[in-house]
Amino acid sequence: MSRILAIVGRPNVGKSTLFNRLTESREAIVDEVSGVTRDRNYGKAEWNGKVFSVIDTGGYVVNSDDVFESEINKQVHLAIDEADVILFLVDVELGITDLDDAVAAILRKSRKKIVVAVNKVDNNQRILDAQEFYGLGLGEIFCISSMTGSGTGDLLDQVIKSFGETGDNDEEHELPYLSVVGRPNVGKSSFINTLLGEERYIVTDVAGTTRDSIHTRYNKFGHDFIIIDTAGLRKKGKVHDDIEFYSVLRSVRTIESSDVCLLLIDATRGLEAQDMNIFNLIVRNKKGVVILVNKWDLIEKDGHSTRKVEEEIKQRIAPFTDVPILFISAITKQRVYKALDIAMQVFKNRKNRIKTSKLNEVLLEAVEAYPPPSVKGKFIKIKYVTQLPSPTPAFALFANLPQYIKEPYRRYIENKIRENFNFTGVPIQVYFRQK
Repeated sequence: MSRILAIVGRPNVGKSTLFNRLTESREAIVDEVSGVTRDRNYGKAEWNGKVFSVIDTGGYVVNSDDVFESEINKQVHLAIDEADVILFLVDVELGITDLDDAVAAILRKSRKKIVVAVNKVDNNQRILDAQEFYGLGLGEIFCISSMTGSGTGDLLDQVIKSFGETGDNDEEHELPYLSVVGRPNVGKSSFINTLLGEERYIVTDVAGTTRDSIHTRYNKFGHDFIIIDTAGLRKKGKVHDDIEFYSVLRSVRTIESSDVCLLLIDATRGLEAQDMNIFNLIVRNKKGVVILVNKWDLIEKDGHSTRKVEEEIKQRIAPFTDVPILFISAITKQRVYKALDIAMQVFKNRKNRIKTSKLNEVLLEAVEAYPPPSVKGKFIKIKYVTQLPSPTPAFALFANLPQYIKEPYRRYIENKIRENFNFTGVPIQVYFRQK
């Protein structure tokens, strides 16, 4: 189960600013010019202990009003298809526009939960002006300022309430959940057909043939797990729509319900921006990952091909480079079953727990060899290390001045953990806490 919140609305109402505030990041570019957000942004947000995914459905290229309307209709339809809750953002300064009416008409027909937020409300007069948006017929409105954060607490309370009780714990399933993710037409269904030994899924050259994420029990060769094929598009009529956006929307849900993700990339095209989007989603969700370079049979190879491609991939995915990379062909079955062995090892690595005594022995020695740099004449001393009782690997180092320890030192500690213990393919968290 998962929670997905999609922010929709016409251009320049402040979607990216709100996205940055909810995810506590600055990933989305913010500018007064309409249409700045061209690549979709995906992030994690947390409110009152509830974690959910946020998708900024910006990206409208500004040419004319007709383009506005077609783009907005497309994005809203896609968001409605896959999100659990839709956050409809409007702008108090301009009131209800024709585009707002067009979006509202689509939302009224949907069965999804809608939360309306009126942005740029930063004084009492604008609170009065915002009442106009009750005319959209979408229920209660929430007055906010995404720039200052005013009103976002009440808004998030409503968002969490709208999610209900779904997705509280995705770690409860008994069998390992392996998902096959990647860009459209990269060979996900062919890979699963090869594993299952039957034409379970339709395979065509048209991107987006797979209609839904399908869970299949796999019990062969000593393995027993659930494998999930990521859907592409739901209807053939939408193949001409924004396939890349839709594939990531589907991947969000699939990744969140997985333990280990098999990320397929196309050997004939290499690691592209969309592959990096999905890889970052996996890491952000703290899932295990194996990178499978598919269609390797189509590549002209020499003695250095695999090493060269592997180095290129690791350069792109840095700093998290402790990831298994396997070169496969779903059609010729080359190394397909080896991919399962590696995936199950990554699953075990994700459950790996290190004895506190061993952890302290290794890491305190590493700290002594290279202590944290002093700050303002103050020396930082790390005295104790423990692995936290979390579903995914996380470690706490107790220090006298944890606030002064910077990211490079955190990375040093992570590298030492990886050197001494097997966490290949698994993102790990390192925290510094006050002793």
